[in-house]
Amino acid sequence: MKELNGSELAGYVKARQAHQVKALRSRKKWAKLAIFYDNDSPVIAKYMSLKQAYGADIGVAVDIIKISPADAEAQLKRAAEDETVTGIIVQLPLKECDMSILDLIPLKKDVDGLRGETDTATAMAIHWLLTGYGVELSEKKLAIVGRGKLVGAPLERMWRESGYDVTVFARGSDLNELADYDVIVTATGVPGLVKSPMIKYGAVVVDAGTASEDGVIKGDLDEAVRARDDLTLTPKIGGVGPLTVAMLFEHVLQAAE
Repeated sequence: MKELNGSELAGYVKARQAHQVKALRSRKKWAKLAIFYDNDSPVIAKYMSLKQAYGADIGVAVDIIKISPADAEAQLKRAAEDETVTGIIVQLPLKECDMSILDLIPLKKDVDGLRGETDTATAMAIHWLLTGYGVELSEKKLAIVGRGKLVGAPLERMWRESGYDVTVFARGSDLNELADYDVIVTATGVPGLVKSPMIKYGAVVVDAGTASEDGVIKGDLDEAVRARDDLTLTPKIGGVGPLTVAMLFEHVLQAAE
């Protein structure tokens, strides 16, 4: 099995970003990310802590703020008007607050693309991961499992605009048809959904699904998929996630410029 190691690529990006932060500071410019969340899901807590640690490593301040339906609008507007905040994200999924609060994020501070007007950090990370490992997409049949706001929908739009042959498998689709595809990206949050017989020999598979089972974060792939040695595959840990965080801070730094 050949691994698509997002951690390795993210390491190079991170080193460059640390130098970029120093250059910004030399010009009296600072970057800050504000993260808003409304529930204590272990998956959410994990990803927020990763972002906070990454920011500390490159010298970018990260504020984490819990919101409720009563104060969400005021909190978002305060960050939107705060000139020291260069990027804002709402950590999904929301449990109590309405998704309409995403519209309160100014476009110039929408570093995760949650408003749907720019590419999301996760979609960009998947594309960078594949191209970084030399996976040619132009003559391949591409499949996306799931059409979520963070991954499936923006990745589909990005690839269609590039002229790629892409099919989306939404709820109710026959996943056995995945066996006809060369590159599969799955992002449903349903552990073990994609089985080995659904994947053709020699395929490239990106598992961007995240769910929590008994406190353990799991992807969409069944364990039997990872036992195969013919696939090019993201690892359980260090696949899309690290590069997504790197892409997020890439957008934060661009906003600071």
